[in-house]
Amino acid sequence: MKTIIDFFRPLLLSLALIALVGAGLLALDETGRRSAPGMPRVAVVQHVSQAVMDDAIRGYVEGMASQGFVDGKSVSLKFYNAQGDLPTANDIARQVTHGSFDLVLTASTVTLQSVANVNKQSRVRHVFGTVSNAASSGVGVSATDPLDHPAYMTGISTFFPVGEALRLARQMNPGLRRVGLVWHSAEINSQLYTADARKTCQELGIELLEADAENSSAVGQAAKSLVSRGVDAFLITGDQVVLVAVETMVSVARADRIPVFTIIPPNVRKGTLFDLGANYSEVGHDVGVLAGKVLAGADIAKIPVSNHVPKTLSINLNALKGLRGSWQVPPDLLAQADRWIDEAGEHRKGGPLSATAPAASAAASTAMR
Repeated sequence: MKTIIDFFRPLLLSLALIALVGAGLLALDETGRRSAPGMPRVAVVQHVSQAVMDDAIRGYVEGMASQGFVDGKSVSLKFYNAQGDLPTANDIARQVTHGSFDLVLTASTVTLQSVANVNKQSRVRHVFGTVSNAASSGVGVSATDPLDHPAYMTGISTFFPVGEALRLARQMNPGLRRVGLVWHSAEINSQLYTADARKTCQELGIELLEADAENSSAVGQAAKSLVSRGVDAFLITGDQVVLVAVETMVSVARADRIPVFTIIPPNVRKGTLFDLGANYSEVGHDVGVLAGKVLAGADIAKIPVSNHVPKTLSINLNALKGLRGSWQVPPDLLAQADRWIDEAGEHRKGGPLSATAPAASAAASTAMR
């Protein structure tokens, strides 16, 4: 007489076999993804969709490729974007540090901090970029010794002096007296830029009027409050909250016939008068090269954290139209631009229209005032 165990024995055996095969396939998949010869897995994490971040990420990919790590051929890249949401950024940080990646690349100070905060047990190697000042980010990077950093983390800081942009604005308009700055006071990188702006404005005799914006939705109202206080122009630094709302800043500025200038290119495409800052495509490429060296076996603990600021200038001649005040772009200044926009479109230094740029500028500086 069969017992109930005898009755279910064939079914139990089948279920056991299915579970065994499934576990084997899962283990094979996980092992294959993590241990396939010549195919390391890399997570690439950015905090928000912005032109500067997208340029940097493309640079990451190109830099790694220059070291022989081509996506899909010799390295497997997976991209993450928190879309400006901090809880999402923290969730992504936990995902990419649980052990299934060989390296994590981050773009922005917020992303650096999110990943560093959950990676203190050094479960994954970490290379960072598009960071204003890693030493001020609270992740263990020394401000004085480039080799004093967590043994599993290194990268490149890019702090562009705000003073250079303010001096250029004064050159374009010697009558510049009041500059408005909307910023999010909780951002570490924005705190650094604001301090630099305050110092330079004091040196130049410019009054810096400030307004805090906790999120991108508050940027427009903050900008309008500064317009009511009589600013002659808006300055945008590396503040992530404000950079998401560049179009809003430009719209408010146009209504009052004043310009917007930034230290984050290429926002001239969104209507700013000029962007004087770092070339983040080049910075990203250098971060990618660094990542490639780490993947090839370089010891992160022996790689110093560096500060790299390849300068680039972009000018939007169309933004001169209708401005109040004596704003102009002299030919010699335009000759220094790496990118400029006029009625014919966008041009780059060395392009077919570069020889005619000074003449275009001269006409713009007189006719557009």
